[in-house]
Amino acid sequence: MDWYQTLFELIDMRSFSNLWFWIVLAVTWSTASHWVLGVPYDMVLRARRQGAQAEVDLEDMVRINVNRLLFIAQVSGLWILGFACFGLTMLVLLGFVYGMEFAQAVFLLAFPLSLIGALSLSTARLIQSEGAAGERLRKRLTRHRLYTQIIGMVSIFVTAIWGMYQNVALGPLGG
Repeated sequence: MDWYQTLFELIDMRSFSNLWFWIVLAVTWSTASHWVLGVPYDMVLRARRQGAQAEVDLEDMVRINVNRLLFIAQVSGLWILGFACFGLTMLVLLGFVYGMEFAQAVFLLAFPLSLIGALSLSTARLIQSEGAAGERLRKRLTRHRLYTQIIGMVSIFVTAIWGMYQNVALGPLGG
């Protein structure tokens, strides 16, 4: 069974040294920046270039998703907030107090996504309150995407730094 142990030492099944974690991180942020309030960003670009029916389609899609998001927030927003805070607190305690690497990895994915959720709710409220349409709506969606990408870049950077620290501290060079 020596080959089995050698294989698992080579592959290293911990979170930050696992290739699958980094693939999930990349796909998560790629998807988060492509879907702006539940609308694919290429619809925003198509509406900007073509106008007419593409603009109407974009406005309808945004209206449906904004109404849906605001309804969910109004009906069960406090419950969702409470469970999210509980989950994030649990991940912080398990990960950074008790040293569970998997909880650290999940927290470094979930916390920035919770910020995106709050940003989406804020953007949805702004779009509904000002009745954004046309150019103003496209600007709102573009700004939301930019903020999402900034949060994503910071998140990826922090996750990479923490992951490298974990790999050096717990890997063959460290402890």
